[in-house]
Amino acid sequence: MMLPFTVRDFLEVFGRYNLAVWPAPLFLYGVAALIVILVLQQDRPRLVSVLLATLWLWSGLVYHLAFFSAINPAAPLFGIVFLAQAGILLWDARGHTAGTSAAHAPFAAHAGKALVAYALIGYPLLGYLAGHRYPETPTFGAPCPTVIFTLGVLLWTRRDLSWRIVAIPLAWTVIATSAAVQLRVPQDYGLAIAGVATLLALAAGTRRLETLRPVTK
Repeated sequence: MMLPFTVRDFLEVFGRYNLAVWPAPLFLYGVAALIVILVLQQDRPRLVSVLLATLWLWSGLVYHLAFFSAINPAAPLFGIVFLAQAGILLWDARGHTAGTSAAHAPFAAHAGKALVAYALIGYPLLGYLAGHRYPETPTFGAPCPTVIFTLGVLLWTRRDLSWRIVAIPLAWTVIATSAAVQLRVPQDYGLAIAGVATLLALAAGTRRLETLRPVTK
């Protein structure tokens, strides 16, 4: 897949974005921290979904539509897709009243915790080690760390993942991992791990449902 922009163009967009929206990345980190606190307390799962939707709204409206569209003709489409995912999360919040424990699925829970930690701590650290310096570096609230964080929270908290809520984030792990290789953004390689972990959790959930399904003659 040939990209319609260069590495320099990509980083310059982040430079303009970060300077223009400052201190929004700090606020978005605060949103993520609140999500983590709520998950640890196993409290208010509806609010967790609403706050995740807020992150997707920001990525779609502000990053994709307002900034990334300057160099990528596909950015408006990406923005619409991110807004759609925000809508899915908001719709999910309407009926999500169960607790958030995933203790019966330790792989999913541990993978989710690791992805959340990576999105908030490992991602910026790896970016720094790769030579990306502020403001020309992806910050939290940009699409890729948002996707990693979202999949992490869903793996951590959901007893049974559904394709409906993870289809768009999974699609982004494929699209953005390919771009990350070309753009030399190693911190985005975490998307591939997030995608694989989510697929494994989905497969495990399907097998679990099959074992619980009554046998009919």
